[in-house]
Amino acid sequence: MPATLAPLLKQYFGYDSFRPLQREIMEQTLAGRDVLAILPTGAGKSLCFQLPALARDGLTLVISPLIALMKDQVDSLTASGVPATVLNSSIQGAEAQRRRAGLAQGEYKLLYAAPERVMTDGFIQDLQRWNVTLIAVDEAHCISQWGHDFRPEYRQLAQLREHLPGVPFLALTATATAQVRGDIAQQLRLHQPELFLASFNRPNLGYTILPKDKAARQVFEFIRERPNESGIVYVQSRKSAETLAAALVAEGIQAVAYHAGLQPEQRAANQDAFIRDEARVVCATIAFGMGIDKPDVRFVIHADLPKNLEGYYQETGRAGRDGLPAECLLLYGRGDLVRNLKFLDDMTDAEAAGVAARQMRQMADFAEGSECRRRALLDYFGESWPGDNCGGCDVCLHPHETWDATTEVQKLLSCVFRIKQMGGFSTGLNHSVEVLAGANTEKIRNWGHDQLSTYGIGKDTPREQWMTLGRQLIRLGYLSASTDIYQTVSLSPMGRDALTQRSQIVLTRAPHQVSAGSSSAKVSRAGNIACDEGLFAELRGLRKTLADARGVPPYVVFGDVSLRHMARRYPVSEAAFLAIPGVGSQKLADFGPACLQAISHWLSGHEPQSFPQDEAAPKAAPKMKSEGALNASVLETLRLFRSGQTPQEITTLRGLSPSTVAQHFASAIVSGDLEAEPRDFYSFEDEQLIEQAAVEHGFDRLAPLHEALGGRIPYDTLHFYRAFRQRAQTPPSQSPTP
Repeated sequence: MPATLAPLLKQYFGYDSFRPLQREIMEQTLAGRDVLAILPTGAGKSLCFQLPALARDGLTLVISPLIALMKDQVDSLTASGVPATVLNSSIQGAEAQRRRAGLAQGEYKLLYAAPERVMTDGFIQDLQRWNVTLIAVDEAHCISQWGHDFRPEYRQLAQLREHLPGVPFLALTATATAQVRGDIAQQLRLHQPELFLASFNRPNLGYTILPKDKAARQVFEFIRERPNESGIVYVQSRKSAETLAAALVAEGIQAVAYHAGLQPEQRAANQDAFIRDEARVVCATIAFGMGIDKPDVRFVIHADLPKNLEGYYQETGRAGRDGLPAECLLLYGRGDLVRNLKFLDDMTDAEAAGVAARQMRQMADFAEGSECRRRALLDYFGESWPGDNCGGCDVCLHPHETWDATTEVQKLLSCVFRIKQMGGFSTGLNHSVEVLAGANTEKIRNWGHDQLSTYGIGKDTPREQWMTLGRQLIRLGYLSASTDIYQTVSLSPMGRDALTQRSQIVLTRAPHQVSAGSSSAKVSRAGNIACDEGLFAELRGLRKTLADARGVPPYVVFGDVSLRHMARRYPVSEAAFLAIPGVGSQKLADFGPACLQAISHWLSGHEPQSFPQDEAAPKAAPKMKSEGALNASVLETLRLFRSGQTPQEITTLRGLSPSTVAQHFASAIVSGDLEAEPRDFYSFEDEQLIEQAAVEHGFDRLAPLHEALGGRIPYDTLHFYRAFRQRAQTPPSQSPTP
């Protein structure tokens, strides 16, 4: 079956190659193994169950949390000629019966359903008759109480193990920390799952953080500079979503609001307007986005501070799913954090409130930090950025300036020390700043802090600057902060040394900021597909017409990547059109004639443009070895190994499965980046057994080899053996996939 994947990929989806890890995930599911795949948004998670469904007998059940997401994916599959359907509360009566009858007859390869529907008794009985051969759990982080979008109904899905014994699970999500990954595997009762963890880096996304100053005006300026692009603006409250949308409409921008308080019909209509390109901007609370498949979102703006980094990553990930450049703007004001923390006052679970408070402060630290935004995000997910400058965030494009902060640091550290020395207890950072500023508050008078030698010594400096400095000292380790909601600060050993030794301390601060709409605030647009912009605009108009005629979103017809390649290559024959990425047999038949006619008509009145070959595709970040370079996650494993850590220790330190670490080593062995010998990984006896079994089963797929050996040789060892074999047989200039 794996041998049929590439032809099916071209026939139905119009692509000639797989993205990193896709093929490996598909092969494991086709071999009947449970798989947990963590792939960033835009990495092609859906294809990991859609394509194998065409290669295997039976039905693939896809469990998805939102109706809109299910409908979009089924529309896209149908447009590509894939027999897929959905059963949910929006499908009733005769239409529901017709679809059930088709499922009973084996007419469909994929069925989408929500977890609530799947777990009803009648539905489970139907599934037992419909020959389900794979269960794909999309947005799998919803099953974990440690995730940012916990949904209790996902917890029931493990019961399918009893009702559909022997059916493998494929759990997929775009964001999951090590803790969440473990929870997913446990709650779904995955059996020795293969873990595939892709790099969390989104190379086509640029990150900018600006001080919040009249947010509505900043949002408008940003959008005004991008007149042909669509995007999402996230806010915290329903009122803000409606007010901001109305303000944008008043400025002539097609905008709609989206939040849970709208009537269902209005909410659906607004979402539909956005995905059909009838509204260019949606102003939304976090209720919006997880069910959106729209690949051509060119910007995401956070007008308010998100409550945690995982949510921020997930929301920014809705930009640029097509791989083309997209921008992520965060407007940050310290008042946002204060407001978010106040929401915790009514929580009765002190432990949960403490966790939420830490996550909120972590988000604020990210916004106030002076290090590369990409590096900070990847650090959060346990991944290192291999380089000094990402070239795609405001910090790297506009480096922060350094300044001698020794005197100011001495004042603040001394004030924190004197407060603790006088009363024997620590206070919050804000109180220390009030003492420095010489404020006349009730707490200062009651505690006698107006008698301290540090009282008022910082009154000539704005309090917000003292707060910014204090938060920077916490991040750098000079101050220790408690982990409760109210967070008190005290001197750390490092801070005590700095205070007593009066050593020079050089810090960084952001350069003079420009307006949100200014071109100098934009991140790099490198990686766009250069094309005839006039023809591209014509093709976009035609795409909208074709989509409206079918009642589907424009991206279901073709994505921007396909249109840009058309406007770059000027195909005028069916063969040339079929070579365009994203054009499969069904789309050639359905949309080819209209597009070819439009291109020919354009050429009758315009000279074709030429473009350098090296601009033909978006630039990518470090990739898996299957695409010519070790990715950042593999490089981090190698770094730890070279520093003396064993594979077992690396597994624990990085929160990865042993099989994932083994695949990292295998990739490095093939590439020559890891100088190692076979006996470092397996014995001569193991080698003899493997070679005997390989005479009949070969090395293309490891599952048959593993079975032939009766499970005596672990998969990890088979990965290592195949890697050394490939390294020995491959010329140095080539880069095979281990």
